[in-house]
Amino acid sequence: MIWAYKTLLHAVLSGGIRLGCLTVTWPDQSTTTYGNDTGPRCGVALRDAKTIRRIMANPELGIGEAYMEGGLVLVAGSIHDLLTLLTENLAGPAAASPVLRLNDLWRRLRKPFDYGNNFKKSRRNVAHHYDLNGALYALFLDRDRQYSCAYFATGEETLEEAQAAKKRHIAAKLRLDRPGLRVLDIGCGWGGMALTLARDFGAHVTGITLSVEQLREARARAAAAGLGDRVNFELMDYRAVEQSFDRIVSVGMFEHVGTANYPDYFAMIRRCLRPDGVALVHSIGRFGTPSITNEWIAKYIFPGGYSPSLSEVLPVVEESGLLTTDIEILRLHYARTIAHWRRRFAANRAAIAALYDERFCRMFEFYLSGSELAFVLNGHMNFQIQLTPSLEAVPLTRDYMFEAEREQVFARAAE
Repeated sequence: MIWAYKTLLHAVLSGGIRLGCLTVTWPDQSTTTYGNDTGPRCGVALRDAKTIRRIMANPELGIGEAYMEGGLVLVAGSIHDLLTLLTENLAGPAAASPVLRLNDLWRRLRKPFDYGNNFKKSRRNVAHHYDLNGALYALFLDRDRQYSCAYFATGEETLEEAQAAKKRHIAAKLRLDRPGLRVLDIGCGWGGMALTLARDFGAHVTGITLSVEQLREARARAAAAGLGDRVNFELMDYRAVEQSFDRIVSVGMFEHVGTANYPDYFAMIRRCLRPDGVALVHSIGRFGTPSITNEWIAKYIFPGGYSPSLSEVLPVVEESGLLTTDIEILRLHYARTIAHWRRRFAANRAAIAALYDERFCRMFEFYLSGSELAFVLNGHMNFQIQLTPSLEAVPLTRDYMFEAEREQVFARAAE
C-alpha cells in the first residue's frame, strides 16, 4: 500500500507547493522536487509508509508527530525553513491549494474543542507545560523568565531590554500613581511582573498560579530580593479569589481560561476590583473571525489553550459591567520575541537534550517555529485591554501612559 500513500501525497504536494522548493526523499530512496526557486528551500526524507499515512490522515497533527518521532527527517534546511515553506503555501496566492483544502477538511471534521477549563482540568493543563524542569526555561527565556510577548519599540532591543519594556508598558497602563496599591497578578509565572511592581512602584502584590514549579521559584525569588513583605505568591485558581484590589493584571494567562469561562473570568475581575480600580489583560489573540486551536499545539504543548478573536472577548466584557478604556494591538512583537527564544534554544540545545531527550528537543523546536510563524503568516497577534468600573479611574487622554513609561526609563538610567 505504500505506493498508494505516496501517489496521494505526491499529488497534494505537486498542486500545493508553489512557493519555494521542497525536495522529498521517499522510503524507496527516490526523490522528487516540488515548487520553484522563489522562496524558502528545504529537503526532507520520509522514512516509511507509516509516516506518509500519518501525514495524509491529518496534516496538522501528522507533520509535527512525524518530525518528533523521526519519521520525517530534515536533510536540507531547518524545521523553521520547512514550516515557513509549508505555511507560505497555505496563505496568500496559494490559499486555494490542495494542501490547504486537505487541512481545512480535517479541521472541519474535528469535533468542536471543549474550551471549558474547570479547576481540575486547568490544573492538569498548567502542569503539562509549566511544571517542566525549571532549568529548561532558564536556557531560552530572558533572565527574568518572562514567558510572554515582549515589547519592541524599535525592533533592535535585546530580549532583556524588550521584556523590561513590556513590564514598563503594562505598569503605565495600570496607573500605579502612588505606593501601597494592592495588586493581583493572575497567572504570575515565575514572579517577574509581581517583583517589578513591588520593587519599582511600591505595590503590594498577590500573585496566583496553578504551577507548583512556578510557585516554588517565585517565592524563592521574592525572598532573595528582600520583597517578602510586599509580594505574596499563592497556588490558587482565579475563581477562588475573594479579596479586593486596587489593580489587577493578567499577562499571558487569558489564553488558558477557555471561552466557556470568560463570563466567570471577567466577573471575578469586576467583583475583586475596587470602584476606582484599573485592570490590564494581556493575551494572545487572532485577527479575523474565531477559529480553533491548532491540533498539534493542543495535544502536545498547550492543552486547553485558545487564542480568541476580540469579537469573542468584548461582548463578555460588556456584560460584566466593566468599562473598556483602552485597547492596543501588538502585531509582530511576539514573532520577534519567539525568534529570540528559538535562537537561544538552538544555542543551548545540547544542555536541553541532556535534561530531556532528542524527541523533546524536536517537539520544542516545532512548537517555537510554528508559533513564531503564527504571528507572521497566520493572523495571530497580542491584545492589551484596560478595564475599570469607573469612567474617572484613568485620565481623559492616553498621555499619562507615555509619561509614566518615560519616567521609568529615566529612573532606571539614573540607577
